[in-house]
Amino acid sequence: MILGFSIALIFFSVMMVALVLLHKGKGGGLSDMFGGGMSSTGGGSAVAERNLDRITIFMGIAWFACIIILSLLLKAKNG
Repeated sequence: MILGFSIALIFFSVMMVALVLLHKGKGGGLSDMFGGGMSSTGGGSAVAERNLDRITIFMGIAWFACIIILSLLLKAKNG
């Protein structure tokens, strides 16, 4: 069970990194340094950005829950 949650945690971590990098830069941050500030306005759909926000929030909640469950399992195993 611990192995399964460890694999799930790795999966959710990689997905979180990918989803955060997919977000459109709002300007003034690191995204401008890598060319995000040079894109034209209206480059993406508002609906797509909202759906990406929802997926990112869901993945973040699943990532956090996986950390909590894994820590409880490890504590029960060792203590």
